[in-house]
Amino acid sequence: MDPSGNPVSPMEQSLHAARALVLADLVAGQVAEADVVSLVEESVVQRRWWVEQWPEGRDYVAGLVAQDVQDALLERHGRWPLCPVCGSGDPHALDVEPELGPDPHWVCHKAGVKVASVGCLGSAAGGAPPS
Repeated sequence: MDPSGNPVSPMEQSLHAARALVLADLVAGQVAEADVVSLVEESVVQRRWWVEQWPEGRDYVAGLVAQDVQDALLERHGRWPLCPVCGSGDPHALDVEPELGPDPHWVCHKAGVKVASVGCLGSAAGGAPPS
């Protein structure tokens, strides 16, 4: 239910979940400053229109918001999220897979491993990939 007591639509549930997952990853990476959080909000607004046009795509919103924020951060602040798996070499960002699909996760293409589901980077911060 929303504050007015109306049921929340599946589209809004997907958008709220996407926002929460990406914010959790930003907090885990200690980059959740106000200007970065505003990038999440901008993406959610844009993706709301996208889901209105293609309701079947609501399961893909979390991955798309993560990619939107990652792209915006690259332009403004640098690569995010940095790979916690590779301890040597140049720092590099993780990628979201699938690019358009359900169950998005962060992967390190250099090591060839799934690091964490979108929203769960905090559990991967120790550097060991999940089993």
